[in-house]
Amino acid sequence: MLLVGLTGGIASGKSLVTRVFRDLGAHIIDADRIVHELLEPDQEACKEVLDHFGRDILLPDNGIDRRKLGEIIFNDPEKRAWLNRCLHPKVFAAYTAQVSHLRDRAPHAIVVFDAALLIETGFNRNMDKIVVVYAEPEQQIERLMSRDKFTREQALVRIDSQMPLSEKRQYADYVINNTGSRADSERQAREVFEKLRQDEERA
Repeated sequence: MLLVGLTGGIASGKSLVTRVFRDLGAHIIDADRIVHELLEPDQEACKEVLDHFGRDILLPDNGIDRRKLGEIIFNDPEKRAWLNRCLHPKVFAAYTAQVSHLRDRAPHAIVVFDAALLIETGFNRNMDKIVVVYAEPEQQIERLMSRDKFTREQALVRIDSQMPLSEKRQYADYVINNTGSRADSERQAREVFEKLRQDEERA
């Protein structure tokens, strides 16, 4: 089994690479999806977050309004740090449980952990290989403004909350440069996955 950390920055293009890897046979564990599950109304983490931030962040269906929560934490480093301390250990525990289950039924799997804050949290040390998806800051801003309808200032706040991609590249075994066309990024992703296959065979 090969444990691969896939990371980058917000709007750097990780989802495109994840799709290519999945199509080629990787097992994807998505940190953001785990967070969604943790914040379901019946989960203990949801109760902890509501106790800390108040019920103003609730949607009518009693789910957490992630956009409203984002506005709070991206403008208050202390509140962002609290949320990370609350959620990250639970995310990593869920990841570890999924990997343990996979070891029994797919011992030669390539398991890709898609996590934006993989390096910032230090969890990259648990990976066999690191793949960083790179985009220029201006491209990230444009994508956030188009995709999420953020203002330029809102986009910048989110980008600035993460380690610069130019720094993350230094941790990478493989870099996928998502600054050109979609087809070019997909080609790079296929090439990197072939190298990961070879890494798994050598492991």
